Amino acid sequence: MPTIRTRFAPSPTGYLHIGGARTALFSWLFSRHHGGEFVLRIEDTDQERSTVESVNAILEGMTWLGLDYDEGPFYQTQHMARYKEVIQQLLDAGQAYRCYMTKEELEQLREEQMARKEKPRYDGRYRDYDGPPREGVDPVIRFRNPMDGHVGWNDLVRGPVSIANTELDDLVIARADGTPTYNFTVVVDDMDMDITHVIRGDDHVNNTPRQINIYRGLGVEPPRFGHVPMILGDDGKRLSKRHGAMSVMEYREQGYLPEAVLNYLVRLGWSHGDQEVFTLDELIQKFDIDEVNKAPSTFNTEKLRWLNQQYLMHTDPSHIARHLGHHLGEAGIDPSEGPELVKVVEALRERAHTLDEMAELSGFIYREFDDYEEKAAKKHLRPVARIPLEKVRDALAGLTVWTPEAIHDAVEQVSAALEVNMGKVAQPLRVATVGRAASPGIEITLDLVGRHKTLARIDRALAYIEARENANG
Repeated sequence: MPTIRTRFAPSPTGYLHIGGARTALFSWLFSRHHGGEFVLRIEDTDQERSTVESVNAILEGMTWLGLDYDEGPFYQTQHMARYKEVIQQLLDAGQAYRCYMTKEELEQLREEQMARKEKPRYDGRYRDYDGPPREGVDPVIRFRNPMDGHVGWNDLVRGPVSIANTELDDLVIARADGTPTYNFTVVVDDMDMDITHVIRGDDHVNNTPRQINIYRGLGVEPPRFGHVPMILGDDGKRLSKRHGAMSVMEYREQGYLPEAVLNYLVRLGWSHGDQEVFTLDELIQKFDIDEVNKAPSTFNTEKLRWLNQQYLMHTDPSHIARHLGHHLGEAGIDPSEGPELVKVVEALRERAHTLDEMAELSGFIYREFDDYEEKAAKKHLRPVARIPLEKVRDALAGLTVWTPEAIHDAVEQVSAALEVNMGKVAQPLRVATVGRAASPGIEITLDLVGRHKTLARIDRALAYIEARENANG
């Protein structure tokens, strides 16, 4: 059995969006599951719309997601000589011909067909033309599509598909300026790259019968095709920017882990029992294309947030710390000027859905806050909190080691000495140190903030309480 070879072949006319990333993931997983090879090809023949920036955005997105490729990236613009060679091969074999139909003739034909409520299509008038070239007309080259029978394939997702050849007109495979067209270049590339399985969006279903006929015209066995259904927004319409169909790198900026995005994408159309969270190794082991659902999937941002939180809670903290560093940097924070990032992750991982949230929650560790949260200060930084704060400050200042255990013992001892529960000491201390009433355990919070900042912030809170007392007379 030949080695399974799949490919991802985006056009560099924009970023790598969610739909494209899922297609790449399905192709990648299929090849990895079967011990095959995965090829990246950049289909950049549309020179007017293709940009270097888009190529870089696609490569960056693939790298961030961890979708490594065994070969490539290949660029179609580097294969123009090969396309011309195959076009000549088809012309010589009578499988293609020069069509001298002008744009005006084609427009007139379409108007007549639409007036008769027929599907607009080329009528084959130059299919058997053997006269001299028409003066002043640069011909296109059309593939001579079979005129009878059916073209079909057993789709890896949709099952058997069959289309009558009479439904297909003679496809243009080279424009008047000689540049090859999409449906032709794809066939040549997949043929030359020994692609065995083509997994792509179902918006390509109409292209497949045309491509299969070109393969057969070249005397080549087509690859297996699988067309995955589209992704819908939660309103049931095709996914667009307003639903979240943005660059995969935007999900990085919003604080999602690449593993969570991959896990979410694979679940848009594929399932394995009731399991929701998969490691990458589990996905490679369990995924197969014939288990992909035929129906469209609906994108749900809340489900992605939930899944991301599962990864934040259960992934190796050092791995999360590497990603968190980027978000702290974006917030203008130098993480080297604080505790180990792993400790920050361990303290906040259950309180955040995204790395962006985690970076925001950790702000109190690295920088001074401007104001106390009004409600928290009103409740916890009252005159009655002055003595507990003074006592706990003295206890903390006298610690010989600054560890969560030592901090906990100090707060506990002050509470016992004052004969109040720990909350009466810990909550004013928390608001003094963090600026709000919510944070990780008080001993963890103070350990992260550090001795010097903690004592300075208690002094600030005591000054705030004094000012409040003076204001109230």
